Amino acid sequence: MTAIMSTPYSRDLGDELRHLRETSTQFNGRAMAVQLGWDPSKVSDIELGKVRASEVDLVQYLATCGKNIEFANEFRSRYYNAFDLFFAQLPDNLRTLAMMEAMATKIVSFDILTVHGLLQTESYARELFVDSQIELPEDIEKFVQARIERQAVLRRRNRPECTFYLHELALRMRLGDAALREDQYLRLLFNTHILRIVPAHLAQFRSAVTLYEFGKAAPVVYSDSDTAEVYAQSSLVVARTRRLFERLDAVALDAEQSKRLLADYVSGLREDPHVGRTDLA
Repeated sequence: MTAIMSTPYSRDLGDELRHLRETSTQFNGRAMAVQLGWDPSKVSDIELGKVRASEVDLVQYLATCGKNIEFANEFRSRYYNAFDLFFAQLPDNLRTLAMMEAMATKIVSFDILTVHGLLQTESYARELFVDSQIELPEDIEKFVQARIERQAVLRRRNRPECTFYLHELALRMRLGDAALREDQYLRLLFNTHILRIVPAHLAQFRSAVTLYEFGKAAPVVYSDSDTAEVYAQSSLVVARTRRLFERLDAVALDAEQSKRLLADYVSGLREDPHVGRTDLA
């Protein structure tokens, strides 16, 4: 067992191990440690993703949960790189990002072409999946509901401190019909205390990114595309991302200015739902 910096994926897989223990055995953490001949803290640290289990420890743990060698080999293949400071996974992984958001004490994001997932309406989220034609039709509702369920972190009493920078291009994208876009504008309008719009003429910012900070774990920089989710925990990447947000803080509209701009977009839709500033030039 090796002490090492935990990552979002190591915490995710550690939680998966905890779930296996709870559903496949009658043991609590201490009883599991006795069964394996381990110190109780070792089970806790592995299940929290705080330390890397050795291959022998991992096989012994999974065998105690009644898992066969095929299951153990598949899990080990995922676990092998879980502690890397840079790692990528398919966008259909619904756990790692949700766990990271649930654990975060601060979230700062910048989005360019679409609204951040934590601020999307259900119709907007669904249209994104439908319009891309990448996900299988039978999987779309699963992804939509997962995205909506993630938003519960913003309703918690101890919710993370959030700032969402959104480029005006996202408001101009013609996604769905006028009613869908109006609902999304209104959702943003009522959240301008955490939203700051970056004016359309500022074109030097080219990549969407989110910075997650935690009480005890290292900060994580997250970015995604249609093909991969990328997590970076390097101090150099974190420092670079913080400089980006310092620049955005200097040029973005403040909360009141963002509110007025959003109100203009709503008015534009109501005046003429077919033409106007919500369409891309």
